Amino acid sequence: MEFLEALQSNPILFYAVIAGFLASICSGIIGSYVVVKRIVFISGSIAHSVLGGIGLSVWLERARGVAWMSPLYGALAAGIISALIIGWIHLHYRQREDTVIAAIWSIGMAIGVIFMSQTPGFNVELTSFLIGNILWVSPANLMFLFILDIIVIGVVLLMHKRFLAVCFDDEQALLQGVNVNLIYLLLLSLIAITIVLLIYVVGIILVMTLLAIPAAIGNMASSRLSFIMAIAVFLCALLSFTGIAASFYLDWPSGATIALLAGGAYLLGMTLCNKERTPTKSSN
Repeated sequence: MEFLEALQSNPILFYAVIAGFLASICSGIIGSYVVVKRIVFISGSIAHSVLGGIGLSVWLERARGVAWMSPLYGALAAGIISALIIGWIHLHYRQREDTVIAAIWSIGMAIGVIFMSQTPGFNVELTSFLIGNILWVSPANLMFLFILDIIVIGVVLLMHKRFLAVCFDDEQALLQGVNVNLIYLLLLSLIAITIVLLIYVVGIILVMTLLAIPAAIGNMASSRLSFIMAIAVFLCALLSFTGIAASFYLDWPSGATIALLAGGAYLLGMTLCNKERTPTKSSN
């Protein structure tokens, strides 16, 4: 009850819960594609490359006086650019894909760290971007997150069948006349947008927690993608709300608390699924 009372009286806490719900929608939907397509590693590389855009945007804002620049804008630009580069590498250099993607991962983070080192007074914010600080969300951030949500949902509604074809059988989709490469790059761009949504909730380091784990749990319960998405969205919202409430009582970092709950839920789901699949010995 204390948390619910604080939620009504404290706008910062209320904004945090709303941000968690907004991020959960896209995370559950796009995360399901990530799990089914098995591109968690590629998504992780995009997530960490975003740090370069955040560092550059904050440097421009603080050191060069570009007042309109926001870390969200830098994260969005860096995420989409990284997604397109990684997607192009995946399509044309599959033999060395893992190594090249790891290099882009490292380059993106290195650029971010360099720009942050040149930005005065950025140490506290760096920690917040890395491990998440959902309490920093402002009404302007919420509006930006809402717009990103609308864009992702709109594209998914228009392209869902093509995404399905590319995720499950891209060779058959190619025979049916689907532009597989374009659809794949579009999917990676949506993943980048979703990652930007999640950065304010759990941070860059833990962003894959909410992108992949709820969808993976949904995949344990169903093989139908629409059901996986519904379960993932529900779990994301539940984990975000529960994690914020738990961090309120325990005085823990909210992002780390949400990630810890997500990891525990995954281990629990995996244990239950293994028990159901284990054959029981019949008595003679």
